[in-house]
Amino acid sequence: MKLSIVIPAYNESESIAETVYAFYSALNQENIDHEILVVNDNSKDNTLAVLKTLSESIPSLKHTCNEGPNGFGNAVRWGLDRFTGDCVAIVMADLSDSPQDLVKFYKELQKGYDCVFGTRWSKGGKTFNYPKHKLIFNRIFNNIVRFLFRIKYDDCTNAFKLYRKETILGTKPYLSPHFNLTLEIPLKAIVRGYSYSVIPNTWQNRKFGKSNLEIKEMGSRYAFILLYCWIEKFFVKNDYSKARKK
Repeated sequence: MKLSIVIPAYNESESIAETVYAFYSALNQENIDHEILVVNDNSKDNTLAVLKTLSESIPSLKHTCNEGPNGFGNAVRWGLDRFTGDCVAIVMADLSDSPQDLVKFYKELQKGYDCVFGTRWSKGGKTFNYPKHKLIFNRIFNNIVRFLFRIKYDDCTNAFKLYRKETILGTKPYLSPHFNLTLEIPLKAIVRGYSYSVIPNTWQNRKFGKSNLEIKEMGSRYAFILLYCWIEKFFVKNDYSKARKK
């Protein structure tokens, strides 16, 4: 299977080179056929120039510019409309996600699952310098998700996930223009009957810059997507189920 990585990047000139090199090295070492697709989300710094330079030494790197509207979710969606692999992972540009974990995800997917989800909070998962205010919001919100959808999975808002191409096609169209896309895709996959495996992953805080996720702005957006997917689960899930698409 060819693996695609979609990396949205907004003002990540200090981080993107280290991130791309780290994933390229890890996948090459495992002889995994892959592409690294970085979506420049109208960055105001030198992100695009850095990507052009990186392309000269990393053959699997592709970069494209999100023509708008901008926003994390829109940039990811731009990439999900353009990747060429048999499966695709969403990876953060700041190297908060582990390349070694992605290798584990890829091998797990080959067991036949439609998706592989990471968890930072179950046994084996680790976080380093996770901001306290985000931790509180994360745990409260994910427990609400578990209760409403009657699932054991405890890290739905974790962006670091791997999907087969068919799963991405089967969960479109997407509504989320921002970070709430990280919730929309896995919830739709779960509700629509796509199989998934959960394995622990490691997360570390960024070395440079600051996160573009603003908790005070995201609450209502997460709540909207949560309600949207909950309505689908209990009222119209059979209209969109994986079984119906066959």
